Amino acid sequence: MDGADVERLILGKVSGVYGIKGWVKVYSHTRKKEEILGYSNWLLGSNKRGWEQFEVEAGRPQGKTVVAKIKGCDDRNQAESYIGREIAVLKSWLPSIAEDEYYWHQLQGLQVKNLDGFDLGTVKTLMETGANDVLVLESDGVGKERLIPFVQGLYVLNIDLEAGEMQVDWDPEF
Repeated sequence: MDGADVERLILGKVSGVYGIKGWVKVYSHTRKKEEILGYSNWLLGSNKRGWEQFEVEAGRPQGKTVVAKIKGCDDRNQAESYIGREIAVLKSWLPSIAEDEYYWHQLQGLQVKNLDGFDLGTVKTLMETGANDVLVLESDGVGKERLIPFVQGLYVLNIDLEAGEMQVDWDPEF
């Protein structure tokens, strides 16, 4: 699991223990916190400590957090050893999506240019606003952020993942 060519996606982190029977508290980065439980296997660890694969035996939302039972972890002391470890999955484990849909991690790092070829910056992250997602661009060297609604066909015209580029209809003055 430690090969440099393995593509992992960090979904959360073990933040504590829950009870005495080996359950852990999970801080989830997924859009809905309980979606992290949709994966029957997790990779626990970090790039520094290495990664181990574990089977998720059970899990549920618990208040403002998520709790999970890792198969083979049957007491609080063992669960404590997982605190601080990141939770990841292999990108190849992600469910398939439609051709015109994208995972956020696929868009991060794309170079964004407008119709005139003006370089608007790089996709740093995305954020939810309710109506639609918004691209957060970081302009090279300037430290300026640009926000562009992620509306395909209106503002986002073309996404070429292989070339690492996105074309948008956007005024560089915004």
